[in-house]
Amino acid sequence: MAHAYTPGLKVTEGMTIQKERRLPLQGEVLVEAGAAVQAEDVVAKADLPGNVQLLNVANLLSVPAEEITEYMLKPVGETIAKDEIIATTKGLFGLFKSQARSPIDGTIEAVSDVTGQVILREPPIPVEVKAYTDGTVTEISPNEGVTVETYGTYIQGIFGVGGETIGNLTVTVSSPSDGLTAEQIFPEHRDHILVGGSLVTTEAIQKAIQQGVKGIIAGGIDDADLRELLGYELGVAITGSEEIGITLVITEGFGSVAMAEQTFDLLKTREGMKTSINGATQIRAGVVRPEIVIPVVSGAAETVTEKDGSVEGILEVGSSVRIIREPYFGKLGRVTELPVELQNLETEAQVRVLRVELEDGEQTTLPRANVEAIEE
Repeated sequence: MAHAYTPGLKVTEGMTIQKERRLPLQGEVLVEAGAAVQAEDVVAKADLPGNVQLLNVANLLSVPAEEITEYMLKPVGETIAKDEIIATTKGLFGLFKSQARSPIDGTIEAVSDVTGQVILREPPIPVEVKAYTDGTVTEISPNEGVTVETYGTYIQGIFGVGGETIGNLTVTVSSPSDGLTAEQIFPEHRDHILVGGSLVTTEAIQKAIQQGVKGIIAGGIDDADLRELLGYELGVAITGSEEIGITLVITEGFGSVAMAEQTFDLLKTREGMKTSINGATQIRAGVVRPEIVIPVVSGAAETVTEKDGSVEGILEVGSSVRIIREPYFGKLGRVTELPVELQNLETEAQVRVLRVELEDGEQTTLPRANVEAIEE
């Protein structure tokens, strides 16, 4: 039988999951190899250099640039406070002094007798990297970070916004075709991650933010609602850095799309468990997928069979796929044909294609790069 290979979105009941936790610059690793960690534990930390500000002391004191070191009251490297006098002239008979005050809290980094400017640096910005998931530290990269390993459920979404967050999983709907509405969100959902079904609305997201909900997992979202939530049109850049007060993981696509039954049933069996999610997404080169990680508690691992990934991503006639490019973005279907011959696109490029029957019965021909396999 003809088959092909394509990336697939994982929906796996049980597997070994390894997460690299890296600092953006060299710092300090706080745990040792073999240590058991909780998702909320800080495993590494560093200090990002603060922002630099320039202060033209020569102009403020009305003195030649080459003489400013004579008027400095604080040496290079000294800590300074906002509005503190860092340079002054002697004045006339002790009167009519000119002074230069620091506009920030920070340190004096350099003094230039060429430009007459003093370089001030704001305090360092602390950066902490958390474990993200309950597990065991299996590898240490000195001064850089660690690798945390756990065993549990792993689900990839098709799209998301917002960064990493952690909370207990709560299913708010009774079926994967039910939408998540504002009326289903209550104060007791604070710090939880909510599971909807087919669609999450702007009103529901805003209510969730007000109630302190950590994250929402749903089948679909309307693109207009997403634009309203973000306040701008989302481009092709990677998501995940949005500061909207909540993390969203969309498992199916845009519009009212029922969550896949396999995904919904799996999440329902994990209700009440500590869950880590990340909305970071990049569709193009260097693909990044939003994810859901649910560690299985010790002693429960024997009840979950790890899925063999050796055939992951294989496409053949009958395979379930999700389309990841317009104009069918987010739609589900089944492969009906895998032509061997290259075919011409409108761009005149020659690519391998496949025939897909969508859920509404429509047949379409697509480049194989436009679909992802759905693991079943």
